[in-house]
Amino acid sequence: MGRGKAALLLTSWKIARSYWFSEEKWSAWGLLVTVITLNLGIVYMLVLINTWQVNFYEVIQSHNYQGFMESIGHYCILAACLVVVRGYQIYTRMMLHIGWRRWMTERYLSDWLAHKTYYLLQLSQEHDMDNPDQRISEDIEMFVWLTLRLSLDLLQDLVTILSFIVILWNLSGIITLSIAGFEIPIQGYLVWVAMLYAMGGTYWTVKTGRPLVKLDFDQQRFEADFRFSLMRLRENAESIALYGGEKQEKWSFHQGFGKIVATYRKIMKVRRSLTWLTSSYTQISSIFASIAAAPRYFTSQIHLGQMFQIVDAYRHVQTGFSFVVDSFTLLAQWRAVVNRLNNFLVSMEMVRGQLPRAYKLNISRENASVYSACNLQIFLPDGALLIKDLSLMIRPADKLLIMGESGCGKSTLLRTFAGIWPYASGKIIVPDKQKVMFVPQKSYLPYSSLREMLVYPDIIKEDKDKVMRETLVMCRLPHLTDKLHIVADWGHTLSLGEQQRVAFARVLLQKPNWLFLDEATSALDESTEQAMYKMIVSTMPNAAIISVGHRNTLMNYHTEKMELNRLGSCVVTTIK
Repeated sequence: MGRGKAALLLTSWKIARSYWFSEEKWSAWGLLVTVITLNLGIVYMLVLINTWQVNFYEVIQSHNYQGFMESIGHYCILAACLVVVRGYQIYTRMMLHIGWRRWMTERYLSDWLAHKTYYLLQLSQEHDMDNPDQRISEDIEMFVWLTLRLSLDLLQDLVTILSFIVILWNLSGIITLSIAGFEIPIQGYLVWVAMLYAMGGTYWTVKTGRPLVKLDFDQQRFEADFRFSLMRLRENAESIALYGGEKQEKWSFHQGFGKIVATYRKIMKVRRSLTWLTSSYTQISSIFASIAAAPRYFTSQIHLGQMFQIVDAYRHVQTGFSFVVDSFTLLAQWRAVVNRLNNFLVSMEMVRGQLPRAYKLNISRENASVYSACNLQIFLPDGALLIKDLSLMIRPADKLLIMGESGCGKSTLLRTFAGIWPYASGKIIVPDKQKVMFVPQKSYLPYSSLREMLVYPDIIKEDKDKVMRETLVMCRLPHLTDKLHIVADWGHTLSLGEQQRVAFARVLLQKPNWLFLDEATSALDESTEQAMYKMIVSTMPNAAIISVGHRNTLMNYHTEKMELNRLGSCVVTTIK
């Protein structure tokens, strides 16, 4: 158990330390010191209020109206100061929170996008990384909030204990217990009572609430899986409607939501027991201090003001000792969040570190005039050989058509040329300072304006609306010319054929030197396909075009054909 807690703390420090030693470390530490100082100020104000209670109840007991009004005025000043300090403490904590979250979000996004990690995680069979979007959008927020909340609350509780335990010790005096005829004097007995009470509450809270750690972890995963399945229905609405798959989808949703309900019911039972325990603990503690202090009061060793001071001090000490009791649910959530973020970090590190070393694909940009591959070996994720010993040279203005039966590796070859397929070895030389563009069968259309989508992944830096309208007309999309500034989900608004024509509009606007097309005209009729190819050949005569496809009509636009087979070999012939 101790090792598990130590490992958890080390893991959380591994996640957190980068921010505290980053380029923003001075502002981060400055805000943290400010928050801690304000926390200490709050404890100091509470000590002053505790001391104020002695005088307040004394003047009430002595019917001193003048002293009563002065005490009220004194309290108003203390309360106003406490309110101001609390307000600034919350404000600075929130500043630290959003700064830390922003930095971590940017870092995780960078790591996720760097070196195609998001793609490698999808390909990897060994690292089952579920819902990385949730890790970045929700778990980082929870980690920052819970870490600040728990660590600062723990610090404040420790300072509170140290501050009020002195008061409680001095007011406790000495109590004598008679056991089997022996008189045992106990110094500061109220302190020991508070400690024993808190220790008992902590033990039973941990014992009762321990299952929450795994249950909260599972619940977050099931919730994310359920959201993802709903999102997939929205993204594939047309296909599901055509198949009439509503019944199957509903059954799948019921299965996913059933896991949420079953886990939630388990959480309900644990939290019910935990609530019974913590509520009983809190309610009993409110009267427990009075019972503990009663012997000294009724023997006239302390007066009424000191009695209330003891009750207040005891409450603060007992609350400080009860950190685990009061924060157990948060601690369980924090542990689950730390585990999820750590799994995400480890998965990203492993897919980036292991795959390139295992397959040793060398892609380099050189001052060369040809796009070439040498001794290229391409494998499936399970290690099976897909393409063997491929050496190829593609010169400017070459027109190469890659064909073969389904599953022989045509699209995977293009992924390897693009440098995103990690299960390969050999060398690929890319001509330096020349634009290379890959167009998949279904191009990605971001949620943005049409003009921003047309230059993706570049960013619009100048007004090209006139050129864009002309290009849309050339690509047989005249109905989109007046929609350049409309923001929409174009992936669902446009048909697959329109999406492929938009991809050709991108090609014409960005004018790559090396153009790779992966079945980029599969949704177009032969007439439109012919128009698209003729257009790019005439407007970009020096561009090399490498196409993957099944249609024999594609041979009309290429000069060479590469035929792949399931044995992993290929043959290049001239098209007559």
